[in-house]
Amino acid sequence: QVQLVESGGGLVQPGGSLRLSCAASGTFFSVYNWNWYRQAPGNRRELVASIFSGESTNYADSVKGRFTISRDNVKNTMYLQMNGLRPEDTAAYYCNADVMTISRRLNNYWGQGTQVTVSS
Repeated sequence: QVQLVESGGGLVQPGGSLRLSCAASGTFFSVYNWNWYRQAPGNRRELVASIFSGESTNYADSVKGRFTISRDNVKNTMYLQMNGLRPEDTAAYYCNADVMTISRRLNNYWGQGTQVTVSS
């Protein structure tokens, strides 16, 4: 079984920064792709950023130039550095990962979410 645990959310003023982390634990072969999603009240869950097994990245237009996704394959951890935060970035942020299991199946997992609130 694989667990994804996010951390790093909180309350920050507009223009501020936060760094989210997501750690994968359990028994598995490797994490292929990592994703961050977010969902604000009343809105659909949206893809914010992805980092793939080859280290290439992809960002939603709304966060390009402000957010940076990275990964540590030794620690099986993903990070989202968020700078220049805006009130519209307020949402629950969810970690998502494609994980190769010991049985060599590629499964998708979700974390429980961490709240980011941008407000003065």
